[in-house]
Amino acid sequence: MNVLKELRHRTAKALAPLVDDPQPFAAMVKPAQDAQFGDYQANCAMPLAGKLKQKPREIAEQIVANLEVDDLCEPPEIAGPGFINFKLKDDWIASQGQALLNDERLGVEDSEADRTVVVDFSSPNVAKPMHVGHLRSTVLGDAICRILRFRGTQVHSDNHIGDWGTQFGMIIYGYKHFLDQSAFAENQVAELSRLYRLVNQLSDYHAAVKALPELEEQLQSQQQLLEAKRGELDTSDKKARKEIGKLEAAVKATQDRIESTRSKLKEVESDPALKALADQDLEIARHARLETAKLHQGDAENTELWNQFLPACLAMLHQMYERLDIHFDMELGESFYQPMLTDVVDSLKQQGLASESDGAMCVFIEGNDAPFLVQKQDGAFTYATTDLATIRYRINELKADEILYVVDARQSEHFKLLFETARQWGFDQTEYQHVSFGTILGEDKRPFKTRSGDTVGLESLIDEAVAQSRKIVDEIDDSKPDGPELDAETRANVAEMVGIGGIKYADLRHNRDSDYVFSWDKMLAKDGDTATYVQYAHARICGIFRKGDIDRASLRTASGSPLISAPEERALLLQLTRFGEAIEAVCEDYRPNQLTQYLFELSNLFSSFYVNCIVLKEENAELRTSRLKLCDLTARTLQTGLKLLGIETPEQM
Repeated sequence: MNVLKELRHRTAKALAPLVDDPQPFAAMVKPAQDAQFGDYQANCAMPLAGKLKQKPREIAEQIVANLEVDDLCEPPEIAGPGFINFKLKDDWIASQGQALLNDERLGVEDSEADRTVVVDFSSPNVAKPMHVGHLRSTVLGDAICRILRFRGTQVHSDNHIGDWGTQFGMIIYGYKHFLDQSAFAENQVAELSRLYRLVNQLSDYHAAVKALPELEEQLQSQQQLLEAKRGELDTSDKKARKEIGKLEAAVKATQDRIESTRSKLKEVESDPALKALADQDLEIARHARLETAKLHQGDAENTELWNQFLPACLAMLHQMYERLDIHFDMELGESFYQPMLTDVVDSLKQQGLASESDGAMCVFIEGNDAPFLVQKQDGAFTYATTDLATIRYRINELKADEILYVVDARQSEHFKLLFETARQWGFDQTEYQHVSFGTILGEDKRPFKTRSGDTVGLESLIDEAVAQSRKIVDEIDDSKPDGPELDAETRANVAEMVGIGGIKYADLRHNRDSDYVFSWDKMLAKDGDTATYVQYAHARICGIFRKGDIDRASLRTASGSPLISAPEERALLLQLTRFGEAIEAVCEDYRPNQLTQYLFELSNLFSSFYVNCIVLKEENAELRTSRLKLCDLTARTLQTGLKLLGIETPEQM
């Protein structure tokens, strides 16, 4: 039973005589922050005071009088101005623990079978290796899929790969002009990635050459205006200081752009070979776009090259996903939807949604200055067109009730326009959600890069995590009182689990809206809110059963409910009954950090239990069996919870 949901349901019934819509107030029942106030607490009496024109404590008394919770709780208590405190009965907690022992789902309801959700995540461009920028979408999306499926939801996970966009024009141009044939024969993907970076760098160089004089002129004008305003305005005036502050910020932003632009120029001009390549084609960006256009128009040569490049690129991606234990139900990239795009634009025009603006076709959404561009002046389609085609496909073919886009927060404006366009287009019965997230930062609080300034490759990140984890696994095993237990192969396997688990958990434990600083020390620490700590708690429990030579399956069928003879037992058992609450909390707004927090707290409570409650050497047979049941249930909950996050749990560390 989800006791939080049950308490809210019963509180709503108690509120019904007092207010027309009790649900928002019943939702104010929350787990207590401090155990001295009970297990759950309701503060709904305070916001009701103004509505009912009564003192909060009087309202709380009426709510308590109407409550029917005798089978679950001790008599509710009113504290302070009107807080209602609930304390669950020990025998009820024990009975719930016994029920969980033989419940494969650990109390989580399987209640979403009639709902279909499409989760769009990861979605890299296929022609280059995955990097750290793909990590959050990939890990978050996978965890969301796993958790939704656990609740019974019909999930379609879709890796909407970029296999048809402008990057292929750059690669094809690079292949035709700059190919290193021997490097291509040795490693296709590495060479294609080099060609993409090269063409992109040369394109940026020429753009920088044009932009620098304009930026310098802009800076001069801004500085002159700033100096003039400093002379005109009274700096003791708050409004004046604010205006000057805005001008100073504008000057700083332009200075930063100039610095970045000069850096791009220097990178090329300081390298004679690069400068020679840049001088060969002053319009390389336009020519690369033409290669993209030729591909989209069915040009035989470019289509053949695309078909040649794609299999190797996909194989590289699949190798990375396999290592991360991440799998997709479908992998429908941009190329799949290309034949549908003309019809999308025609349909938008027929419905009066798309209209011409400066030669381009746009959808204008009321309240937004920027239009939603669905076809460029040259006839090329956009990401917006493809995204609209995917929505129509997912609703018509997959019968999606909800579509989730696990994409970074910088794309929020795009999705706002996309969702509104889709609704106006006629797809207004489906829910859409942009599951946005922040950026992974380095120690300098800037986007995480290598020392040379390159984006960190995902494969190298994983390799480093596994190498760091191997040191931890060796240290733990070598320090065991009776000597090491693991052979070299087992240590390597455990290091892989700990390393990859550490990367995933470090990402998932943060509120997805937040940026976070990537830190090896914090990510793999044996203590604190890390996968290593939770994995070690699981491994320690497995060690108890190995040492005692105890069959866990038989233990679950042993008679008698778990006993509560110490505060640590009660606290641990209570937390175990709350697993379903954690899963529900994740699904309210797709935030897996609710589950990582639960698992961390469960690991802490088990540690306290383990220190204060004798298990294997407990002389009372009934109490020993009870505590072993608690150990088994804790291990199963930790293992299940981590699995839902895509993290494996070694039995030995």
